[in-house]
Amino acid sequence: MTLISRRISELRLAGMLLTRVPMGTLRDPVPDLPDARWAYPLVGLCLGICAGLIACIGAAIGFNYGITALLVVALCVLITGGLHEDGMADLADGFGGGHTPARRLEIMRDSRIGSYGVLALGLALALKTQAMFAVFSSGSVFWPLVALAALSRFFMLAVQEFLPPARSDGMGFKAHKRGGWRIWIGLATALVVAFPLGWSLFAVVAAMALASAALAWQAKRLVGGQTGDVLGAVQLAADCAGWLALSLFV
Repeated sequence: MTLISRRISELRLAGMLLTRVPMGTLRDPVPDLPDARWAYPLVGLCLGICAGLIACIGAAIGFNYGITALLVVALCVLITGGLHEDGMADLADGFGGGHTPARRLEIMRDSRIGSYGVLALGLALALKTQAMFAVFSSGSVFWPLVALAALSRFFMLAVQEFLPPARSDGMGFKAHKRGGWRIWIGLATALVVAFPLGWSLFAVVAAMALASAALAWQAKRLVGGQTGDVLGAVQLAADCAGWLALSLFV
């Protein structure tokens, strides 16, 4: 397998992991999950472009920015299968309902959603939608969606890089691998995509980093590391923080 074909396979694997979009069947040798991490921001870029196009179409049709923001959120949930939202809900249930690391991890594996999950997910989506509305109202519709989709998925990669797995199985364990060039490629990709945000990029990155670090610290303290649910929650928390920070500049 050539270098280019291997990178394409890794990108497709990242797309399979983070979205519901059909990517076909990967041919042998199939890349390992850790090798595909560099492509998380690229998957975010593609998702952000789709979301940005929907937002522009909604605005052109005449929908108000509140409805446009809701349509964008709905589209992203549809494309990702609610992967990150499910992670946020499971994490909130586990952190809120468990009293030991083992019990918290057990709750997080339960597919049912509890009151903590409902509250956390509802508040997160409400904050994100309202912040989107504020940003869209300023006339910035397309590029913020692209930039934040890429940046928030970089922070998944960053937490995966520096936080050990909480379990000896599951997606967080399988995709964990420290070192190498992949985190730097992911960072460079995310920053290049987000560069058009201008000076507001500094505040956006700072807010997203703070939210991701706080969630990672809590995960380390309460369950001993990261899981797939933790990574999903990191993406959504970083995304919300980025939109809130960006809304201050409109």
